[in-house]
Amino acid sequence: MTNALIVSNVALWLAVLALGVLLMALVRQIGVLHERLGPAGALMIDKGPKVGEAAPIHESRDLAGEPVKIGGIQADQRSTLVFFLAPNCPVCKSLLPMLKSVAEQEADWLRLVFASDGDESDHRAFAEAQGLGGFPYLVSTELGMSYQIGKLPYAVILDSEGRISAKGLVNSREHIESLFHASELRLPSIQAWLERQKQAEADNQDNGGVRLHKA
Repeated sequence: MTNALIVSNVALWLAVLALGVLLMALVRQIGVLHERLGPAGALMIDKGPKVGEAAPIHESRDLAGEPVKIGGIQADQRSTLVFFLAPNCPVCKSLLPMLKSVAEQEADWLRLVFASDGDESDHRAFAEAQGLGGFPYLVSTELGMSYQIGKLPYAVILDSEGRISAKGLVNSREHIESLFHASELRLPSIQAWLERQKQAEADNQDNGGVRLHKA
């Protein structure tokens, strides 16, 4: 009788452990599925200045006290990636290593600027903890309001002449990359490019798969 009770207890604990392992695996798979089902490109919210328009010119000093100009013609002829973030935003923090790597690799044509608002001391501590000292970091409510930033993380790409070439919410590396693709294609978003591709395929099918060209 005692042996049977011990065996049943052991079996029960093994079943509980197995259920725990299965639950952890299920949670992990849900996370992977969520990432795979995410949007292919950055979500552009149609607020603030539009893609193709001149960006609002903003001039202020960063956390290091250096003057920084956002918008207008850049003397060094580089494009600018403005990344709006917050110290209490986990997604923002997860994108920082990739952003820093891209900025260092593409430094010949791209300038990375971090932007936020709130208490400056909090941002100083955050910038130091994340190793952002080598990049301009602006704390300005005015800058965020000029782009009507409502959700984070948000990114805006300006060309060397100060025009907005792409913008959108960015929750992953793929979203950041989609902004660069949209900027290169001179489209408002990567979704616009995908729609254009679908339309081209549909037109091609309507023409029997034959494209007609003028002689």
